[in-house]
This record gives sequence, C-alpha cells and structure tokens, in this order.
Amino acid sequence: MSNRQNKTDVILIGAGVMSATLGSLLKELVPEWEIKVFEKLASAGEESSNEWNNAGTGHAALCELNYTSEKPDGSIDISKAIKVNEQFQLSRQFWAYLVNKKLISNPQDFIMPIPHMSLVQGEKNIEFLQKRFEALSTNPLFQGMEYSEDPKKLEEWVPLIMEGRTSNDPIAATKIDSGTDVNFGALTRMLFDHLKSKNVEINYQHSVEDIKRSSDGSWDVKVRDLNSGKTEHHTAKFVFIGGGGGSLHLLQKTGIPESKHIGGFPVSGLFMVCNNPKVVEQHHAKVYGKAKVGAPPMSVPHLDTRYIDNKKSLLFGPFAGFSPKFLKTGSMLDLITSVKPNNVLTMLAAGAKEMSLTKYLIQQVMLSKEQRMEELREFIPNAKSEDWDMIVAGQRVQVIKDTDAGKGTLQFGTEVVSASDGSVAALLGASPGASTAVHVMLEVLEKCFPQHMKEWDPKIKEMIPSYGVSLTENPELFQELHTSTADALRLNNKELVYS
Repeated sequence: MSNRQNKTDVILIGAGVMSATLGSLLKELVPEWEIKVFEKLASAGEESSNEWNNAGTGHAALCELNYTSEKPDGSIDISKAIKVNEQFQLSRQFWAYLVNKKLISNPQDFIMPIPHMSLVQGEKNIEFLQKRFEALSTNPLFQGMEYSEDPKKLEEWVPLIMEGRTSNDPIAATKIDSGTDVNFGALTRMLFDHLKSKNVEINYQHSVEDIKRSSDGSWDVKVRDLNSGKTEHHTAKFVFIGGGGGSLHLLQKTGIPESKHIGGFPVSGLFMVCNNPKVVEQHHAKVYGKAKVGAPPMSVPHLDTRYIDNKKSLLFGPFAGFSPKFLKTGSMLDLITSVKPNNVLTMLAAGAKEMSLTKYLIQQVMLSKEQRMEELREFIPNAKSEDWDMIVAGQRVQVIKDTDAGKGTLQFGTEVVSASDGSVAALLGASPGASTAVHVMLEVLEKCFPQHMKEWDPKIKEMIPSYGVSLTENPELFQELHTSTADALRLNNKELVYS
C-alpha cells in the first residue's frame, strides 16, 4: 500500500466517547476534512466509555460531595461544582443539537432522568451537607434542590436505604430531580454510526504501534492490522490520542516536550450489581455518600439506578482495585513500561507522597465479598449477599505530574496535553471525563486550531449556545437552555420507566 493513499487530515486514536465527540464536532465545523479512526478492539465504546466500565452519572456536581470543599473558615467553596455543572450543560446542548438535527435518534437509549442525591450520617457531616445545600441552592444551576433530615421524607425518597435502619446516627440528604443517568457506551456507538454515515473511515482491530513526526511537520502513524498482522503507515496534519489509559504510552512515543515529566497511576474499580428485580424496583435515584477519611476522591461510595440495555439496574461501588494494566484489555507491563528517564523522579515522588493511597488500595484489594457487603449495608441495611454480584469496572489512569504543589502530584481530573504547534493532542486522566467530553473537546479545538476559532465561532454557538458564556451569570439563558435540552433529550417524560 503506498503512503500516498494514506494521507488524511485528522487521525483519531481510540473509538471512545472523546474521539466520537471530537469527530462529530469537526464533521459539523469542517465537513470536507477527511477523518480516520483507529481502534484496537472490535467495536466502539468497549473500554472506558463502556456502560459497565463507568458510573454513568451525568456529572453535574448535583450530588458529588468532593466538588464542594469546606474552607478553613467553615464556609463551602462551590466554584468547582459550578464549573463542572457548566461543563455538563455544554454536553447536554450538543447532544440536543444532534437529536434536533436528526443526526442521532432515540435519546432515551443513552440518557434518562434520575434524581441525584447526597446522603450523609453523623452530626458533623449533616452540618457540612446543610451548608453545602445553602450555598448551592442560591445558584440558578442548582435550583430545585431539596434538603431533609426528616426520616419520613427520606423514606419517601429512598425507601430501600431507610428500611431496617437501626443506627441512631442522624441522617440527612439532598435531592434534585434534574439529574441524569447517561449510557456513554450507547452514546459512543450512536456517534460512531453517525460518523460512518458521514464517510469517516473507522478501522477496528487496528493497533497504533508508533507515532513519529515527519520532515514536513505532519505525523506518521504506524498501525498494525490485528487480523492480517500487516503494518500500515498513515500520515495526518493532526492526531488526537483518545485511547483512555492507553493514551500515555502513545503520547510518550510522540516525543513532544509536553509529554515529559508526566506519569500515570492505574486504579481499577469494582461494582456490585443487584440481580434481584424486586430490590432494583425499590430504588430510584443516584445516591452519593461521603468518601471515608483517607480515601481518594474517586472512591466516593454511591448507590445508583442505571438504565443499561433498556433495563433498570442497581449498582453499588466503586471499590478500588489495583492492576498494573492501563486498560482492561491492556498488558501487565503497562505501568513498568510507562516509566521513562524523564518521568522517573516524578513517579518516585508520587509514590512517596501517596503512601496513604497505596495503603488504601491494598486494603480494598484484600476485601472479601462479605466485607464489601458490610459496606453496602451502610447504604442498604437489609442487603442480602445472594442478591448481589461483583463486576469489574474500567481501568482509570490518574495523571501524575510536577505542579506548583510539588513534584509528582497526583491529579484527579481530566487533562488535555497538546504540542505547542497544536498538531497532536492527548487526553489523560479520569472523572468527570465522559460527562464533560464536549467541554474537553472544545478545549482541544481551542488549543490545536486557534487559527480557525474565529470562523468556527458562529457554528459552535449554533450547536452549543452557552459556549463562552457563564450560565451562572445568565440565569434566564440557563433556564431556556435547560428546558429546551430537556425537551430534545426527552428528559421531561417522567412516565418513561423501563421494567
């Protein structure tokens, strides 16, 4: 195969929700650009985006307590919650645009309305929750949030959690009905079907082995066809590395200065899934608790109603696990081979700093099913072991880098790393990830195509009306968009409940 045929404008590595989102944005902005996708697995959305590999919470900071921290003076900092919520609104707007333009259909196959709740026990935690509620409920993005300590009210909201509760510990909760459950696997597959219809070339079972800069400044991507074993070379002006945990190794292969002094720490997750439909039926909410003292933010326990394969499910977790793999389908050598001369000190510094995390992970890995059931019984006092099975969730790779806070700082967010000339970008990190895919991909466009942003601006605003605007400061616009996106995505239809 001659290289002449293998020239393209854009190469997307990985067929997850990030590549799907970036491809869909580019196809609207510059339909004439040629795009190729390479994915190691046999279909789209099989790794981090798969519905069983993430919590499916439309992360809008409605219930996640780790987005609102308590300041030394006792007041609550809600700036991160506002930021995450605004970012999720961009996703909602883009999805609504795709539905309205009939580029994707049946939104209820990937997004469903579900109340988001925070639940805490003990006076100190209740005091925190009350202050959080007061701080958030004055903000237009969080209107409609309710707070209660009344056991009768809580029985109405979460009967399964309240039934059989013998502890005298006071308990309180907040509830907001505008939350969502998002099936990112289904969304990813829909977006790739849409891209295919727009003549995007999608190559499954193709593994990217290397990425090198060519003399003309474009990127040469070496790809192996896993079926035939043949190696091909493809060149593109722009490459996006959206391979989940696999992105770090590929970013390192580019050799760009921005790829240095960055490491990754893999954390796997386990969920318990309820196999008893009678129990599933008694719960209708995503209920987030507070992380235990010493536990990392990604380990916040939550009991979630999920809609998967048009069926209502109930999941509890996550329990942290450890595997040196960077992907569920990765290699046991992933962690070792990610250590390079330029990041070894960063990695070692993180290891020394994060002893408590390491200890926490070891304890989590050692838990028996019965010990996990005990943690579940803090949420569902009457939970029976035979009603619950364990499933392994996705691998997440937390970014480790040198920051103002010191060498080897563990990052708990999602990060875009791009070359100074914008010709290559990689996505690293974990939560809130998929929920904020549209915001993150707009950031990729801003970093990598600054010369086009002015001409693209009107189209971006057509797709995502609040782009560049603070919804917090424009409550009327928020109200209008929240209503119109809820209509487009059919989130107002309360009667739509799967059996």
